[in-house]
Amino acid sequence: MGRSYLGEFEELVLLTVAHWQGGAYGAALLQDIQARTGRTVILSAVHVVLYRLEAKGLVVSSVGGATAERGGRRKRLYSVTPEGIRTLSEIRQLREALWQLIPKSIIPSSL
Repeated sequence: MGRSYLGEFEELVLLTVAHWQGGAYGAALLQDIQARTGRTVILSAVHVVLYRLEAKGLVVSSVGGATAERGGRRKRLYSVTPEGIRTLSEIRQLREALWQLIPKSIIPSSL
């Protein structure tokens, strides 16, 4: 498979799916991303990204059991694939290599 390129929001969603270890679903991802980033996130945007990541082979989904809190409706649960983990690892390595290129003299000590 060729290299997968991710936008910033795709990367945030994929990282959050990996964090949830198979129990990720749209509304939980939305709340988690909003809490961690302070950004306003729209549920439909999360779902669009999840569908895109699934089409790229970076996540897989399954339908969970019905719950009373959802009026008997089932949740679509997402988990990261080995290809998704590989992609995240490549992104991390690239970012760390780029950070190493920045002269230490211009980086505040608080970073």
